[in-house]
Amino acid sequence: MPVKIAIVGRPNVGKSTLFNRLVGKRLALVDDTPGVTRDRREGEARLGDLAFSVIDTPGLEEAPEAALEGRMRRQTDRAIEEAAACIFLIDARAGITALDESFASILRASGKPIILLANKAESAAGELGASEAWSLGLGEPIPFSAEHGEGLGELYAALEPVVGAPAEKVLKASDDEAEENWNDPLKPLRIAIVGRPNAGKSTLVNRLLGEDRLLTGPEAGITRDAISVEWAWRGDDRVWPVKLFDTAGLRKKAKIVSKVEKLSVADALRAIQFAEVVVLLLDAERPFEKQDLQIADLVLREGRALVIAVNKWDLVEDKNERARLIREAADRLLPQAPGAPIVYLSALTGRNIDRLMPAIIRVYIDWNARIKTHDLNEWLQTAADRHPPPAVSGRRIKLRYIAQTKTRPPTFVLQASRASELPASYRRYLVSGIRETFDIPAVPIRLILKKPDNPYSES
Repeated sequence: MPVKIAIVGRPNVGKSTLFNRLVGKRLALVDDTPGVTRDRREGEARLGDLAFSVIDTPGLEEAPEAALEGRMRRQTDRAIEEAAACIFLIDARAGITALDESFASILRASGKPIILLANKAESAAGELGASEAWSLGLGEPIPFSAEHGEGLGELYAALEPVVGAPAEKVLKASDDEAEENWNDPLKPLRIAIVGRPNAGKSTLVNRLLGEDRLLTGPEAGITRDAISVEWAWRGDDRVWPVKLFDTAGLRKKAKIVSKVEKLSVADALRAIQFAEVVVLLLDAERPFEKQDLQIADLVLREGRALVIAVNKWDLVEDKNERARLIREAADRLLPQAPGAPIVYLSALTGRNIDRLMPAIIRVYIDWNARIKTHDLNEWLQTAADRHPPPAVSGRRIKLRYIAQTKTRPPTFVLQASRASELPASYRRYLVSGIRETFDIPAVPIRLILKKPDNPYSES
């Protein structure tokens, strides 16, 4: 396991900017608004030939335990406990504050090695604050600029004794290899949990993990970043490594006003794009509102496998009747994913949580389904005999050949004369036939129509 380094400091000193620079990606949301980061986020960092795990944390604030800021503080406390060392950031332009002094005392008491960075020291205004940092009693402060990358050499020298030996080069598999090795027992299954605000997404992730890993509470919209968490689920035949993505609640576009929420939504949409299976979390008391359907449509248009989880099931009285109504609504409102698995659960109490991962695995296997070309063309002949393609302008469309070109989601290319004129209704007939014949319900199926290369194929 790589060495963990926690980045800590009061709000708006540049922790997330430093995190993004070390991981080499814009993973954490960055804005001038204090308190953007609310959950701790981990990433694989590299600095020169050093490789380590870095933890971005919420800003340290003094607040009651029950308040949102107090719960955020516990996230930082846990990061400090897990880390081998801490990078303590101060704002060199603002100078040393009472909060800096208070949390310097906490860090000294932790007994962990502390690397003191005087951030935003790229200008003359920051030089005085950098020199003031000596008063914290944490050793020599490193003048630094997370935004401009100044001081990375000094940070390397400070991290080297903690991180240890240089990292070995890692060869990453190409996209084609990832598709071929989808069942690799070492490859993590990427699952994104999405839904409207206050649906219980973070509570569900915590329940799956068996710990309070993510910040939760009665307030809507607590989650801002799309936080990824490593996990291992033990199935019947193997242990599945999993990467869970908790995302911000997705509201109607017209209601999104603040810049931070716009960034949060963009982060959630990226999580959907990078996921393999997406769990759409619904509120059992208000299932399939317009926003739920728009999210589901987005997931399916992105080609992701979809699982519907109905949360707060413990609050439903007539469960059989409600389950019947929800199933009927899903089949009526989501015809592009017929038979999508629905799991009725309670993230708060843990009811039926054990049913979620088996449903995810089933739909993930279907999402990777591959069908032999011979079997496809036998089915195509039968389907065309049972229901021939319609004639357009007095000339019948002829179906020539079909083959699967890729998985994730299953994608097929059908060669047909006058392919562009094949009606949408007949395309739906063919897609439904593939689903039923080869038993791949729920997942998106892409059917691409192509005119044969042979110029005499019309004759």
